[in-house]
Amino acid sequence: MSRNEENTNSQAINICIKVYTIGKEIMIAACDLAILGKTLKGDGFDFHVSKEFYDDIRGNEELLKKHLEKATIANLVGKKCVKCGIEMGLIMEENVLYIEDIPHAQFALMI
Repeated sequence: MSRNEENTNSQAINICIKVYTIGKEIMIAACDLAILGKTLKGDGFDFHVSKEFYDDIRGNEELLKKHLEKATIANLVGKKCVKCGIEMGLIMEENVLYIEDIPHAQFALMI
């Protein structure tokens, strides 16, 4: 599926997705569109939700879940993205980190 086809098929575009392939690993970086480009202030650190890292494909939760089905690693930021990871059983709610009340979670599948 091309980038344009993915964007066209998304009914509510509210998520940014970027796919990285590193050897056999497929890493998905995804964030809620509303926080793209923002810098979140953590306890002694800043977390920048950069366009360069997260923004390539724009879509909705359904599209993110399709990408997460293939992922071996993911970096998810924002309520919508982290919720997708939890709903799919990839993220445990108690392991979610909150930065300025914005959820952030990562996972890596051990094969």
